[in-house]
Amino acid sequence: MREGSAGTRPESLLRVTTRGDLTPARLTKARGTHVARLNAWRVPARKVAIGRNHRDNSRTNASVWDAAGSGAAARFSQMSTASEISRVFLSVPAETPVAAVPARLDDRSLFVNRELSWLEFNARVLAEASDDRVPLYERLKFVGIFASNLDEFFMVRAAGLQAQLSGDVDELPPDGMTADQQLTAVAKRAHELVEEQYRVWNRGLKRELLAAGVALLRPDEIDAKELPALDEHFEKNVYPVLTPIAIDPAHPFPHVRNKSINVGIIFEKRPGTAEPSFGLVQVPATLPRLVRVPVEGTRRAFVPLEDLIVRHRQRIFPQLRITGSFTFRVTRNFDIEIDDEEAEDLLLSVQAELRRRERGHAVRLEVSGSAPEPAIQSLCREFELDGRRDVYVVDGPVYLGDMQVLTSADDRRDLRDEAFTPQYVPPLRDCDEFWGTIAERDVLLHHPYESFEAVMDFLWQAAEDPGVLAIKQTLYRTGGESPLVRALQRAAELGKQVTALVELKARFDEESNIQWARALERSGVNVMYGLMGFKTHAKVLLVVRKERDGLKRYVHLATGNYNQQTARIYTDLSLFTAREDIAEDATAFFNMLTGYSAPARWNRMIVSPLGLHEAVLGLIARETEHARAGREARIVAKMNSLVDADVIAALYAASQAGVTVDLLVRGICCLRPGVPGVSDRIRVRAIVDRFLEHARVFYFQNGGAEEVYGSSADWMPRNFRRRVEVMYPILDETLKRRVIDEILGSTWNDNLKAWALRPDGSYARLELREGSEIVRSQQRFIDVTRERARETEAILGLSSKSSLPGPVRALDKLRRRGKKRKRQRRGD
Repeated sequence: MREGSAGTRPESLLRVTTRGDLTPARLTKARGTHVARLNAWRVPARKVAIGRNHRDNSRTNASVWDAAGSGAAARFSQMSTASEISRVFLSVPAETPVAAVPARLDDRSLFVNRELSWLEFNARVLAEASDDRVPLYERLKFVGIFASNLDEFFMVRAAGLQAQLSGDVDELPPDGMTADQQLTAVAKRAHELVEEQYRVWNRGLKRELLAAGVALLRPDEIDAKELPALDEHFEKNVYPVLTPIAIDPAHPFPHVRNKSINVGIIFEKRPGTAEPSFGLVQVPATLPRLVRVPVEGTRRAFVPLEDLIVRHRQRIFPQLRITGSFTFRVTRNFDIEIDDEEAEDLLLSVQAELRRRERGHAVRLEVSGSAPEPAIQSLCREFELDGRRDVYVVDGPVYLGDMQVLTSADDRRDLRDEAFTPQYVPPLRDCDEFWGTIAERDVLLHHPYESFEAVMDFLWQAAEDPGVLAIKQTLYRTGGESPLVRALQRAAELGKQVTALVELKARFDEESNIQWARALERSGVNVMYGLMGFKTHAKVLLVVRKERDGLKRYVHLATGNYNQQTARIYTDLSLFTAREDIAEDATAFFNMLTGYSAPARWNRMIVSPLGLHEAVLGLIARETEHARAGREARIVAKMNSLVDADVIAALYAASQAGVTVDLLVRGICCLRPGVPGVSDRIRVRAIVDRFLEHARVFYFQNGGAEEVYGSSADWMPRNFRRRVEVMYPILDETLKRRVIDEILGSTWNDNLKAWALRPDGSYARLELREGSEIVRSQQRFIDVTRERARETEAILGLSSKSSLPGPVRALDKLRRRGKKRKRQRRGD
């Protein structure tokens, strides 16, 4: 931080949420091009007056409204003498406060750089790999996660910075670092982390795995009597697949695919000849990278395929004299860029972009330690990379993400986390069908502790129930062989009105989503691809059912994806409700996505980009006003990332006003807590444990009238302005109390897996105070969920879920009936 910033109380901080400070120019810049797009819809929307008072700096010029249409504007006009008024189109619930986009802070030292903050998140992941309290096989898993995360970072974030540099883009982030400065800082920190990764591998994991009977060996480390079988494997199963390439005037340097493992071969070139000096062999991605070999004294032993290729390099290039070899890997820009407004067919445009990105420019080169410097420089020239910044020389196998295969089929439970099966908990477990239970009361599920099977069963029941007339669902990342998709197909085959909003631009899942979209269309599902210019990231499922009293709507809202695979390893919240006001919002939400018909006002849901940003600022500003008035004021916000500069400025102002702000931010956090005079009352913690913290949950004390929200959105500019997101309230008092005390409370009190963010942007493990109780929040949730399931079983006299007469049997029966009908149709 800059010297002198601590202890100051900048005027811009004091007024950020205490009066509207939004000129037309600032509005245009802050809201971006999406305002024009939204206005182009020409849908009715509530207009909220936002003004700037040039003469009166008093705090009475509030930018917070309960905003009931023109009445709000009238009340505001009585409080303000603004000489200029800007109007923005918002559509939020009447009782939701909204606030103007605040003035940006001029002090850049108050912001942490986004890219560096993300690298610190990955450093916390890597720290789990070196923590002796973590079981050995789980530590190996964390090394793999670290490597995979770093791949994605370079393919998207670092690639974006390089594109800014080459395109002379001069837009600066709030921290003020240029693209060149960011790339330099990123490279420095990334090199440190990669060096630490291989230190953890070589000095810790590799040795401990060997002691546990799991070995990764080079061919020259294998006993001579076991080599013939390995060589025979090469001749029969590897050599026929290889394509050796010697680089000469007739054979130019080939295209090296993104993230592929390659063996570089150095030849002795005789003077005055056209003989090649370099060749390469791409390790086939169609073959397992680790070759299982029987080695006496081990339980499981493997040889990397690239090392096996090196062993037989003379067999591959028999006419050339080989002087050296090494392994290398190239990471490319793998993001896709689609101009929705120019795309006549979004599906075809995404497919074309997927083909193009395989040839994206290189952003990183990883090479094994045996690579000579001239060869590295030659590769840098070929891939147009900076030899100092973009090259990572590693002491071990290139890309450790593949090393998880070493233990993937090993059943040693003593070297893994305690086995845990998500619990199918009441009340859904103990009912014959879901409709009556959800109509009677809201149901909250905490994944992965409480089983995602309930969500799948809900959809399957809707698919098979003759009373269900329509199903509408958003799909962002569904995973392979998704039973949810099959349920939608089944519903369409039975004649129901089924609409699936498939987001084709879900990063790295584009191809999978294209396949699902086509499969759904073939089954008669009405497939939509969202709104132009926006990713649909919201998680909403709507079921319309005909009942005796008329039509009844059932809604499922979630903080995470409809993906049964990630639902076992990500922490998320699911809410089932049949509340009419939320059901109306869900209907309006899908009508907005399919028909561009946004409502004039939502009942309960807050939707981006139609006011989520302003609502978050308003909720923070309301806490600020409560604190100034001496009322109870506290914010607890749990999310993946906190990046938005406007929200950070508002949180700084809230802290100065006396609001206690506790932030649980798993990943990127650009806010600096604990800065004297600026963020004294803000604390930030991050949890890294066996499950990925993914839920977005927000608590506002509101003077004692507490409010809790779940959301699909982090507090990032893209979520507020370039995505369709939903934030929804948890209204049931029992469920609200559970979220506040059990979920947020236990997570905040974690003192075993928690890290604290310091003002300088670094993180430190939370220190365990002497005599204090050890709290590991994720283990506590496992214990609580098991106990909750056991208590109900004891009451009912049941021993296990499998013996229940409830939805499991009923739904299995429905599924069997569906399969029988399919077989009958095939027979016809």
